[in-house]
Amino acid sequence: MSSSFRARPRRLAAAASALAAGALTLALGACGTTDVSSSSADSAASDGGSAAAAISKDCAQDTTATLDDPVSITDGVGRTVELEKPAQRVVVLEWQQVEDALSLCVQPVGVSEPDGFRTWDSAETLPEGVEDVGTRGEPDLDTVLSLDPDLVVVEAFSKDDEIIGQLEKTGVPVLATLGADPDDPIGNMKSVFSMIGEATGRSERADAVLEELDENLAAAKKEVQDADLETNEFLFFDGWVEGGNLTIRPYTDGALFTELGKELGLTPAWDDDLEEAYGTGGVSEEYGLTQTDVEGLTAVGDANLFYANDEGTGEGSYIDEMHKNDIWSSLPAVKAGRAHAFPPRIWGAGGPRSNEQAIDAFVDGITQG
Repeated sequence: MSSSFRARPRRLAAAASALAAGALTLALGACGTTDVSSSSADSAASDGGSAAAAISKDCAQDTTATLDDPVSITDGVGRTVELEKPAQRVVVLEWQQVEDALSLCVQPVGVSEPDGFRTWDSAETLPEGVEDVGTRGEPDLDTVLSLDPDLVVVEAFSKDDEIIGQLEKTGVPVLATLGADPDDPIGNMKSVFSMIGEATGRSERADAVLEELDENLAAAKKEVQDADLETNEFLFFDGWVEGGNLTIRPYTDGALFTELGKELGLTPAWDDDLEEAYGTGGVSEEYGLTQTDVEGLTAVGDANLFYANDEGTGEGSYIDEMHKNDIWSSLPAVKAGRAHAFPPRIWGAGGPRSNEQAIDAFVDGITQG
């Protein structure tokens, strides 16, 4: 399946559980300054510590403080997580949180599906040598434990999540981040990032990255306003080809990239009426995703179209199939040059850095045509 965002089946099944809001508390105290020189990068990579120069594009210049006092956090599903000191040997079981750790200049000792992360998420570079701990839906807990982690970061919708329960029995601290919040996807993305920052003593770095995101969003909104668009309606989608059939997946209200578009001053074109008339199933209310076919795109009228780019993913391209379709070439946005492919490998369920990429892609499409 070729897509900007792949839903985790086990996680989506768990979404029927109540979503617990996570209030965060942290015992703040004395702190040091992260050393991100080349020598410390080598040391961090070998012992699982934070701040390797190769982790994020600007970690080599990072001077934000790293706390070293005990940590107390109420996580995304309402559990209290206590750490004697901020975590250094971190295992991460979902890709947004992998990206988040790297943006915080923390190199995980193990992650789920590292090759998949490298394929789909270009916002951060995962260093070689990070241990593969299995799939996102079914991690290999023996491998996780063999890495002697002082924290495992998971994604969940409920404190009753199976993986949380299995890890808790081992005595390893588990930080559960909320899988999604369709009422506030941007807020949840930021909350997850800040929570990981607190757990690793990197709150100051987290605040700095989020400030950059907010500044980027504000500047982009001004550019969109100045563009004097023919229409403010828009649709972001991805898709895949399976068994010769082309599936289009619109991102609707509740999806992270849809919310970014709204923040930029755009209006979602896919609504409940279109869903009833053109939706073909597979709706995920938790992530704001639905399914249709290429004919369903005719329903959005003159709306601006933005879509995920599957170039270089090693899979059959839904874009190639879409472009061969006469319905696609007849769409108003396509005829008018208002159908824009994002750059490849922007992760549709990522952290602040992926969202900055998406913001820039929206603006580039709008302003450069």
